[in-house]
Amino acid sequence: MAVTEVCGDPWLASYRHLLTGHGLSPQNTLNSALAQDAGQRPALFSLAQVLAKPELLENQLLEDYPDACRPRMHKARVSVLHQSLALQVIAPRVLQLFRDGVCAPLNPDRIFLCPLELADAPSRWVNLNDGQTPLAPEAFIEITADQMQAWYPVFRQSFGVSPGAYWSSVGLALGAPFSAVWNQVDPEALCALATSWLARFECEANRYIDWIPAEFSQQRCALPQRRGCCLKYLLPDGGYCGTCGIYRRDRMGNVRESASDKPGPPT
Repeated sequence: MAVTEVCGDPWLASYRHLLTGHGLSPQNTLNSALAQDAGQRPALFSLAQVLAKPELLENQLLEDYPDACRPRMHKARVSVLHQSLALQVIAPRVLQLFRDGVCAPLNPDRIFLCPLELADAPSRWVNLNDGQTPLAPEAFIEITADQMQAWYPVFRQSFGVSPGAYWSSVGLALGAPFSAVWNQVDPEALCALATSWLARFECEANRYIDWIPAEFSQQRCALPQRRGCCLKYLLPDGGYCGTCGIYRRDRMGNVRESASDKPGPPT
């Protein structure tokens, strides 16, 4: 898309200005962030079907993860599954918006859950293009915020995902362009821009993410910190996300790099 389209929005223009001021190509940076391609994969059912009939996902969850019969593990499994939806489906659309200046809205009818045997792929969710007309930033922001609000009751009431887990995962997805350059530009400027960007979405996402300037091994960077937990650490192959709010205070107070906490792309 033409650069003039991107620069028509003040936040997108400020983002491009911040990157170019640090010698980065916005186009190349965002292309790299969008490099992963799920390709064609078998699917079980669509997100639209899940939203209309939550028991589809509930039954699949119990079939795929026997430990989900325990309430605490059930909440962890579905919270991590929702985080995957946010980071692997929602985030790429926001990256496309920042790269092109326009982006098609999310279509739940074209977002599918894939079988567990394909779990070595980046995500269990795949988002197929449907030829929808791309939206300008304001329209994309409004529609996406409305979708996040509409999906929330299903994940909250039907699956028990906590408000903090749901909205902090959404917040990470909406801030994906800023996570792409978390250690490559001025952290204070990046945190301020990311915070103002999230505030544009009329939903709870901005309340559950704090962008914080930090330092790791003498490297200044910007980190999005969750005010909610996806509970990934409870899973057998879990661990703590780079944005984990549980160890938030320790991570912010400890600037020493250790073998278990090396700086990496925030997820």
